[in-house]
Amino acid sequence: MLKMYNLPCQIAGTDEAGRGCLAGPVTAAAVILPKNFKNKLLNDSKQTKLSDRNKLKEIIIGEAIAYGIAHVYMEEIDEINILNASILAMHRAIKQLSCEPEHIIVDGNKFKPYGNISHDCVIKGDGKFLSIAAASILAKTARDEFMEKIHQEFPLYNWKQNKGYPTKEHRRAIMEFGSTPYHRKSFKLLPEQLKLTL
Repeated sequence: MLKMYNLPCQIAGTDEAGRGCLAGPVTAAAVILPKNFKNKLLNDSKQTKLSDRNKLKEIIIGEAIAYGIAHVYMEEIDEINILNASILAMHRAIKQLSCEPEHIIVDGNKFKPYGNISHDCVIKGDGKFLSIAAASILAKTARDEFMEKIHQEFPLYNWKQNKGYPTKEHRRAIMEFGSTPYHRKSFKLLPEQLKLTL
C-alpha cells in the first residue's frame, strides 16, 4: 500500500499529531527517507501499535537522510489558531532538516508554501506515502513523550493515557479541578451543558 513519492529528487514528508487535543502542544515532524527504504511495520501512526511505533521511531531516526521534529505550544495555538499552529509546526520541522528538500508532501489538505519549495497536499497521506507515515510516527512518539512527562506534574488528568485528547475522563477532570497551564484556552474544554453545572 505505502509507496515512495516517485519524483526524481529529495522528497520530505511532513505530518502533525495532537491537533484535536485539549492540552499540550501540536507536534510535527518532517522526514526525508532513502529511495530504497522499506519497512513492513511502517504505516500511519494511528494504525500502528505502541510497541511498533517505538521500534519504528528508532529505525526512522537511524536510517532517514534527514528528519526534524517541532512542537508549537499552547500559548501560540491560542494566539494563531490550531490550523496555523499545525502548519507552523510543520514549517519548523522542515527547517530542522539537515538538507533542503526539493519537494514537500503534506498529510491533509491545508499547507502554506515553505520558501520556494514546491509541495503537494495528500489526503490521508500517512496511509499512502512512506515519508509521510514516517513523519507521523516521529510526531506521535515525540508528542506522547511530552504528554507523559507533563503527566507527572498534573497526574489527575491522566495525560499518560489520554494524551490530552477530549476523553470523558479528561473532561471530567477539567470539570472537577479546572484547567492547567497546559490546556489550550481557545478550545472548548467542556461542552456547554457541563459548563452550566459548574
